Amino acid sequence: MLDTDTFTTPDGRTIGSTVMDLRNITLRFGGVEAIKDISFDIREGEIRAIIGPNGAGKSSMLNVISGFYVPQEGEVWFRGKPRPPMKPYEVAQQGIARTFQNIALFEGMSVLDNVMCGRLGHMNTNLLSQALWWGKAAREETENRAAVERVIDFLEIQAIRKTPVGRLPYGLKKRVELARALAAQPSLLLLDEPMAGMNVEEKEDMSRFILDVNDEFGTTIALIEHDMGVVMDLSDRVVVMDYGRKIGDGSPDEVRNNQDVIDAYLGVAHD
Repeated sequence: MLDTDTFTTPDGRTIGSTVMDLRNITLRFGGVEAIKDISFDIREGEIRAIIGPNGAGKSSMLNVISGFYVPQEGEVWFRGKPRPPMKPYEVAQQGIARTFQNIALFEGMSVLDNVMCGRLGHMNTNLLSQALWWGKAAREETENRAAVERVIDFLEIQAIRKTPVGRLPYGLKKRVELARALAAQPSLLLLDEPMAGMNVEEKEDMSRFILDVNDEFGTTIALIEHDMGVVMDLSDRVVVMDYGRKIGDGSPDEVRNNQDVIDAYLGVAHD
């Protein structure tokens, strides 16, 4: 059943009903449990962070949310209904887009062409019509290009739109990957370490864009990030994982003062 209650964050933002509910998720690889009986939800309009030390299972959890992995136990509920096992493209058709920890772009293609790939789910005409660029196919192409140009303008990458991605510095590649995900017009955006490897200035830019995406587009965002300063500044709620288990869940202040979380990040020995 969909939780339709709303609540107000300490900084005055209103968070909506449950979009995704992860219930008792357990994921195994052979005899190794990457995720152990974890439950949490993601709510409409929030920025939800998933944090934890290296090897905690964060990326595995994001892969469960995006359909790359199917858990052996537990259920994934999306908009009030249990979600059956799906292919990643079927998950994308539900309005879920993502970026990757390791950049996954087409290096030999231009920025524009890479971002256009994010519109594949919005291309409904057949290959012949697209090749002839006639009628509905022409109108569809025009609409998709207009949507891509809006994203390019929004992320301030107009100057590199014709540049091959392989010639770009790392920070701009991360921004192009965000642009491709946004081009799909997702209702839920998953970001896997969007600021990994960036310098301070690049992190500030990416933080601003993430906040703007959430604020101006109303996009719900779930992100993995290691920079605790960034997490505490951006997030409405934070779930903390350690060795595949959930050890904290709440507002940034609640998580910051959680002793289990402090122990995990300080490297306190586990029994």
